[in-house]
Amino acid sequence: MLVEVAAAQDRTAFAALFAFYAPRVKAFMLRFGMTAPVAEDLAQETMLLVWKKAAYFDPSKAGVSTWIFTIARNLRVDRLRRESRPLAAVDILDPSDEPEAPVSGEAVVLTIEREERVRRALALLPSDQATVVKLSFFGEKAQSEIASELGIPLGTVKSRVRLAFGRLREILDDLK
Repeated sequence: MLVEVAAAQDRTAFAALFAFYAPRVKAFMLRFGMTAPVAEDLAQETMLLVWKKAAYFDPSKAGVSTWIFTIARNLRVDRLRRESRPLAAVDILDPSDEPEAPVSGEAVVLTIEREERVRRALALLPSDQATVVKLSFFGEKAQSEIASELGIPLGTVKSRVRLAFGRLREILDDLK
């Protein structure tokens, strides 16, 4: 329907889109603490923008619902900024905005010790297995790339990785 609105400004398609999304956008606004009249206004503004900006919708980037609710969320944030009210706790307490906790000295020492043990364990592996593991994990290469680089069959690379992991598991069993 949104494509029809964008292509031909089809009022019938927009009416169906409006009937479906406007109540949902209003409920979305109410859930985030907006009063009923403000939620209604924001739902109307959202749908007006959907009508005006329908040509900008790209189905390869997002679904219709996502696009409409993003418009609604942005209008809500703009309204809150205009009113100089702080954003709702849901926006403020976004876990991705939290700084990472500082790493303790003990954690750093344990990590260094663990890395050293892994290096020593790799040194105990046969050179062909160690090479494959190093290229795979430290060189971040795909097994097919490793096979080409070393001039060996892919099955051999997979076998060497499997055997190396089995041996490393035995050596590093207590690191679990």
